[in-house]
Amino acid sequence: MSTPTRRLTVAQALVRFLSVQYTERDGVRHRLIAGTWGIFGHGNVAGVGQALLEAGEEAMPFHQGRNEQAMVHAAVGYARQLDRLSAQAVTTSIGPGATNLVTGAALATINRLPVLLLPGDYFASHAPDPLLQQLEHPTEADVSVNDTLRPVSRYFDRITRPEALIPSALNAMRVLADPAETGAVTLALPQDVQAEAYDWPEEFFAERVWHVRRPAPDPYELTAAVAAIRAAERPLIVAGGGVHHSRAEEALKEFVNATGIPVASTQAGKGSLRHDHPADLGGIGHTGTAVSDDLARTADLVIGVGTRYTDFTTASGTLFQNPDVRFVNLNITAFDAHKLAARTLVCDARAGLAALTEALADHRVNSAYEDEYRAGRDRWDAIVDAAFTAADDNAVPTQTQVLGALDAVVGDEDVVINAAGSLPGDLHKLWRARSPRQYHLEYGYSCMGYEIPAAIGVQHATPDTPVWALVGDGTYLMMPTEIVTAVQEGLPINLLLIQNHGYASIGGLSESVGGERFGTAYRYRAADGTFSGAPLPVDLAANAGSLGMDVLRAKTVRELREALAAARASDRPTCVYVETDTATATAPPAEAWWDVPVAETASREAALRAREEYDREVTARRPHL
Repeated sequence: MSTPTRRLTVAQALVRFLSVQYTERDGVRHRLIAGTWGIFGHGNVAGVGQALLEAGEEAMPFHQGRNEQAMVHAAVGYARQLDRLSAQAVTTSIGPGATNLVTGAALATINRLPVLLLPGDYFASHAPDPLLQQLEHPTEADVSVNDTLRPVSRYFDRITRPEALIPSALNAMRVLADPAETGAVTLALPQDVQAEAYDWPEEFFAERVWHVRRPAPDPYELTAAVAAIRAAERPLIVAGGGVHHSRAEEALKEFVNATGIPVASTQAGKGSLRHDHPADLGGIGHTGTAVSDDLARTADLVIGVGTRYTDFTTASGTLFQNPDVRFVNLNITAFDAHKLAARTLVCDARAGLAALTEALADHRVNSAYEDEYRAGRDRWDAIVDAAFTAADDNAVPTQTQVLGALDAVVGDEDVVINAAGSLPGDLHKLWRARSPRQYHLEYGYSCMGYEIPAAIGVQHATPDTPVWALVGDGTYLMMPTEIVTAVQEGLPINLLLIQNHGYASIGGLSESVGGERFGTAYRYRAADGTFSGAPLPVDLAANAGSLGMDVLRAKTVRELREALAAARASDRPTCVYVETDTATATAPPAEAWWDVPVAETASREAALRAREEYDREVTARRPHL
């Protein structure tokens, strides 16, 4: 008996296959690939482009991008907003279109967020060789520029024959839907193969549902973790992005309510508890709060939930100073669970927290410890109030006062997006997250240019959600291109554009490590050749307006509040532009160290002083064995 088949091109078959893939978790089903971003060139226009046209918007919605990297950022923002249960694809031509994907792919994989990349590739037949934009390698004829995507992809394949698509497409879906393995997935598509016809088995196009599992904790590991928690006098939870990916926020709240153990959060984990919960201590690490970092230094047990323990979280290995400190790491990946020589609880965050809550039903921390951290919370709240509040509403706002004005305008449902510059530090220390999805900060890769396209992705994922992209002038100049996409699709994203005339974050870091802010200001050259002249006459608000956004300019704190309220009420893409007071310091200083090595030999006094400070700080680093 013959197997029913359907004759389609490789590209048509791929689009058809993608249109019937689903994820399921907790009984709820989602489209796995909910749409495709694309910029067309000779490497994909006649293949994937034609296939998308033929499939139609209902089968595979299409989004037109302006920059390939930005398209990946938009897809990542979409996947994060939907807890990795739904993703988008990105198609490009060969050459620069494909290599522009690399930064976005690295961001996706580092942050463990799913995106499907479909770059065009050289002819599999090598008939026209070399073709336009092809990289020629003198000894390896099967190498193309797409090989740059191998180290930043969780799965990679080059489809050189039609029938090879079937196992590769199935593996791609497996990785995208896997909560431990997910990240960027690349299927490189030679342009002749894209257009080649093949008789596909109908079974390839049957609906498939990929179950997103919630693995329960191993009984042995659970028993050991419970014993460690019972023995601890000063336990501290470090909540990472895995709490959100698992939708474990309510399970975390129940665990904390039962045990009284306080929670400090990484950039990805902020919002795991609402900011006004009595056990929420805010951010931890180099950009953390004083109360979080003080408790971290004295904690005898650190319970990591869904965190990768980056150097910002651990203050480059200097934060957890109690000589008896030990770690219990609850993580869905064994790789992360084993960090810092921890006792491991390799499982889903929600399942693991529920099991811990049940096993610790009769356990609670000492009331004196609760009184201590709650008093620390109150002290930090006063610091936040001071940073957010302007003494004069007619004054030019500082950056923290800009955040205070935004805090006064947003609702619980708003999403605030940021990734790079000086804003991540201020946000991590000061922002009062009111809901699990409100605080959307990409700090695994801290990629300038992420914010605007990510806002589009979030808006696609949750159309009725007010979305804010917070960017400084440095980030804006990196990638404003997707403003055009937001205007084209009528997406009412809000852009809060802060002008401070340079790379403020790196300028401050440069000063602290003896670099004297070299090369970080956006200014004219002075007579001595340095960039220390007058600020450049760049009008970024006019630029945003020229790309189609409505623009509101604010010069004072009062005008800023009014502009933000108007932007939130608008149904159009709107930019609020403000120039900040950079001379008045209102941001709290760093509460923990960050290791950026300083020149060991130098002739300039600033570098010599910075090295002396570095040598003092580095002595606090300790291995956790």
